[in-house]
Amino acid sequence: MTLRPESELREPSGVDPTHRELIRAFMQGAVYSWVKNRPGEYFAVRDLVGGLNNNWNGTPLQVLYDRHINAGKNAEEAFESAAKDLGWIVKTLLSEDRRTFEWEKSGLVNTYLLVGDEL
Repeated sequence: MTLRPESELREPSGVDPTHRELIRAFMQGAVYSWVKNRPGEYFAVRDLVGGLNNNWNGTPLQVLYDRHINAGKNAEEAFESAAKDLGWIVKTLLSEDRRTFEWEKSGLVNTYLLVGDEL
C-alpha cells in the first residue's frame, strides 16, 4: 500500500468494471497533472473535479451521477453521492499507485499529498 497512513478502502457497488477503469484512468491523469503542476500541495478530489470542473457531462465520471439519478435521487443528492463514490475510487487508486501519498482528514474531505519521489 502506498497510502500513509493505511486506511479503509471501499469500492462503490454497481459500477460496471469498464466504467470503473475509465474513471480511474481519468482521475489518474488529473492526479498526475496536479502533482506535476503543484508539487508539495495537498489536494482533495473536489480540487480536481469540483468548482469550475463540476460539470461531469462528457466525462467518464458522468456514470456515477447517472447511477444515483436512476436510483431516484434528486440532482443535489445524486451529485453528493457520486462525489462520495468518486472519493472512494480515488482513495483506492492512490493506494495502488507506485508513488507514496499521505492523506489526512480536512473537514469533511480527505486531502492527499505526494510524498514519495518514486517515478
